[in-house]
Amino acid sequence: MDSPIVLASLATAGYAAWYLFLCAAFPFGHCRRCHGDGRLYSPVSRRIFRLCPRCDGTGRRVRIGRRVYEYLRSEHAKGSA
Repeated sequence: MDSPIVLASLATAGYAAWYLFLCAAFPFGHCRRCHGDGRLYSPVSRRIFRLCPRCDGTGRRVRIGRRVYEYLRSEHAKGSA
């Protein structure tokens, strides 16, 4: 009865809903460059490090879905004004 296309579309919609929930509840994710540590270590010694320039040493980044949400919200506000 159920075709694979219907099941795939339901699975995709479920995943999208879950990702939207995550973006709303937890807008920040781990920085991909420093893996959430906030520090970049020297390849010579683990004692030598510098702050990650991508996240400014916080270890966090804004999720892509949250960026899209903020962009759409700002566009809507511009159009409503």
